[in-house]
Amino acid sequence: MILKIRKNIDFMGMRKVTLSLSLVLVVVSLGLLGFKGLNLGIDFTGGNLAQVEFSHPVGVAEVREVLAEAGQGQAIIQAYSDNGVLIRMSSYDDKAAQEVLSALRSRFGEVEVLRLEKVGPVAGEQLRQQAAVALVIALGGILVYITVRFRFRFAVVSVAALVHDTVITLGAFSLLGREVSLPFIAAVLTIVGYSLNDTIVVFDRVRENWKGLRQRGMITLVNDSINETLSRTVNTSLTTLFPVVTLFLWGGPVIANFALALLIGIVAGTYSSVCIAGALLGEWYLRSPEKA
Repeated sequence: MILKIRKNIDFMGMRKVTLSLSLVLVVVSLGLLGFKGLNLGIDFTGGNLAQVEFSHPVGVAEVREVLAEAGQGQAIIQAYSDNGVLIRMSSYDDKAAQEVLSALRSRFGEVEVLRLEKVGPVAGEQLRQQAAVALVIALGGILVYITVRFRFRFAVVSVAALVHDTVITLGAFSLLGREVSLPFIAAVLTIVGYSLNDTIVVFDRVRENWKGLRQRGMITLVNDSINETLSRTVNTSLTTLFPVVTLFLWGGPVIANFALALLIGIVAGTYSSVCIAGALLGEWYLRSPEKA
């Protein structure tokens, strides 16, 4: 069902409240990241790698169930044959690795350990630095593109909304203590693209209405543009949320954190596109008017 929202909601009239709320959320998120940090997974910290073979075919789901009971529910499990699996555990503790092997033997009987060794992180320091550089270049590209396509102020506000969504998502994961792995990074990048698309839709309507700036004023123009695109924004978000919620509830522990990051990011992105990006743009023009 497609929702048709026709009500003229005064989003810009609520801009001081929404901007204050976002400021609080961003500050709290940064505080959590600074003092509590993130629960980095095995992709970033390394751990134990075990290669084991069973006396009979065993499914990955069965192995994961045993590992979850042994406190290693987020371990990476890869089957390479009907009887063999590679298990990557987020712990360097030999005792924890032996507990996992004991649990596997209790459940499946004889287990042959072909390899048990400590391994380094997949995402090492060099990769993290390269990712940071790539992110800066991407944000710079977004600034240039939106400046050329729209206006410089639109570009700055769009990037600010992206930072808002990303920081809140990271803060939520820090608060909840959820594990951060490479799929989480993929989710954050997806959120950036999703949020930017929503914001661009609103600003494209602002540009179309720009000729009426002198008659309506910046605040009214932005508010009208948000309302004109509101049905599209809400329906797009709901269409995306339904499968993401399904993934989170029934996708299993491996994909749960990925789905949760998307869930938080989509909500934050929709909120920023409707309540934050336009509010920032309006406040900027009120404080420093620009010719129409």
